[in-house]
Amino acid sequence: MPLINHISVAAVAALTATASAQWTVTNLNPAGSTASQVIGADGLLQGGYASPGGATRAGIWSGTAGSWVNLHPTGVTISTSRVTAMSGAQQVGHMRVSGQERACLWNGTAASNVSLHPTGAPYSYAYGTNGTQQAGYAYVGSQPSAVLWSGTAASMVNLTPAGASESAAYGMSATQQVGFATIGNRRRASTWNGTAGSWVDLSSTGWGDSLALAASGTQQVGVAQVGGLGRASLWTGSAASWVDLSPPGATFSEALATNGTWQTGSATFGGLRHASLWNGTAASRIDLHAFLPADFTESNARGVSTDGVNLYLSGWGFNSVTNRNEAILWTHPIPAPGAAALLAFSGLLAARRRRN
Repeated sequence: MPLINHISVAAVAALTATASAQWTVTNLNPAGSTASQVIGADGLLQGGYASPGGATRAGIWSGTAGSWVNLHPTGVTISTSRVTAMSGAQQVGHMRVSGQERACLWNGTAASNVSLHPTGAPYSYAYGTNGTQQAGYAYVGSQPSAVLWSGTAASMVNLTPAGASESAAYGMSATQQVGFATIGNRRRASTWNGTAGSWVDLSSTGWGDSLALAASGTQQVGVAQVGGLGRASLWTGSAASWVDLSPPGATFSEALATNGTWQTGSATFGGLRHASLWNGTAASRIDLHAFLPADFTESNARGVSTDGVNLYLSGWGFNSVTNRNEAILWTHPIPAPGAAALLAFSGLLAARRRRN
């Protein structure tokens, strides 16, 4: 089972304040689906799952509900599947086969499914890909272990560092893998570069548990328990580089994705999660939940990508009318450098007026 249930100030101001470039919200829940979530994204594509007829099925979108492609492999023993990350033409995730979760990868079609599951392991999960390699975790003996694959189950490399009782990888960039290793009864946010010996501890003295959940370029993001609160976190390769992204008043926050410039995740206020976008500081946070219709009571942003023209944030929102999670895509034109440095909140106020 899973070990856990991943520009300038002027540009940020442009995202919140300009009336000429509005946010667009698209509900991606396919017709006939009883639930859906986006869990990862790359460029114009979103990956996650939908539940046509109530059955959880891995799938990908290209920006609209009608574009959903069902990636669920055929086979009577495969009960559920989901995409957890994507890069280029490749998607990774896991499927439940005869009661066991098994890491797998796709290349855009159900028929392209390849199992990454090691022989004899009770569980395995893939949570990251750079297009040619895949990262996740698998049980090696009785130990959950961070692993790296190169397209086949036989290629698996164990990343567990010396002295760790367990580990997992939850994301990766072109050259590194991120996750955690448990040492001294504490989960420590971690990064690797392809081998167990390359392990770097991103945690600091005095922290509780911490997890690195995604990476891009030189950035790593995740969550750290600091001062008794889970705090959205940003690193650039070392424990000393840690930046607290948690906004004032939040009882919990987590950063789940980064494209190397922008970070997405959620912050919890009054027991309800609000999808959030950051640009490297707590003060830069934009409440993406404010742009959703009033029927949505919670939300989370799991993906961030661009096509050079628009910024795409994707995740899910809980619709209190339909009583289900629904996949959501937020879109905004990328602000030009130095554009609209006004610090007014007309964009947020307009969104709140639309909700009311």
